[in-house]
Amino acid sequence: MVVLSLSAPFSIKLSTNSFSFRPQISPSSSSSSSSSIIKCSSSLNHFPQITSSTKTLGNGGLGFNFVPPPSAFISATTGPRGTLETGDPMGLLLRERMVFVPSDIDDFGADCLISQLLLLDARDPEKDIRVFVNSRGGSMSATMAIYDVLKLVRADVSTIALGISASTASIILAGGTKGKRYAMPNSRIMIHQPLGGVGGQVLDVEIQTEELVVSKRNVIRIYSEETGRQPRQVEKDLDRDRYLSPIEALEYGIIDGVIDRERIIPLVPVPDRVNATITVASVNKDQKKFLIPDIPDDEIY
Repeated sequence: MVVLSLSAPFSIKLSTNSFSFRPQISPSSSSSSSSSIIKCSSSLNHFPQITSSTKTLGNGGLGFNFVPPPSAFISATTGPRGTLETGDPMGLLLRERMVFVPSDIDDFGADCLISQLLLLDARDPEKDIRVFVNSRGGSMSATMAIYDVLKLVRADVSTIALGISASTASIILAGGTKGKRYAMPNSRIMIHQPLGGVGGQVLDVEIQTEELVVSKRNVIRIYSEETGRQPRQVEKDLDRDRYLSPIEALEYGIIDGVIDRERIIPLVPVPDRVNATITVASVNKDQKKFLIPDIPDDEIY
């Protein structure tokens, strides 16, 4: 039973099956108050309709047709608790410290992701945050904002590539905590140099061109730091769109493992330059040694 107290001179009692309306009458007219009770049978889906008009009862009271709000009958299974019943799976995943990179990275999506990262880090900086990347990239400035926050938070950030991680999204993928950057077996990773167009007056074109060059150098520096490759090699690889399989991205150093069902396939990234153990000078010093190798007898089969 729910009792609603209103400013008008009456009281209403509600239950799940019926409600009653009793006008509050002055003591002078109490003799007729017992006959002023209005009862209506009602289910949860059929309430008396609200009308804007009022009427005067015989004892001077006011009568209304009243519909209780649906919020008066919130049940335990449909309450606003951020659960499956409210149709908010993203809220549930956020509670489990799982967030998603927007499919099209712009300022609004970046602000949403940044706020989630900062919130989870403030709640528990010791637990990992999992960032799922299924995006074709987008704004360079928005991507740099997300990348900086990945480095700012105290919690380890595990990035996981799903579907496609292309363009600036691959920067976010590589920006996770080293050793905790993964990709699903059927995902694709694409890297390339920053894109942009210039227009306007000649001086404006020069300014915009210089800014594009700065962005390119910054991207090369980030890839070089995250993958361990030389900047020259990275610059060469970014000249054109380069699509990588999970294993190729693992060898390049963008990720640290490939998730295959219930296990993770690790692989040490292949360095872009291998230090030679044999020099030209040593070969020229004794050429016979290299033409006729000295193999022990026990190794001859």
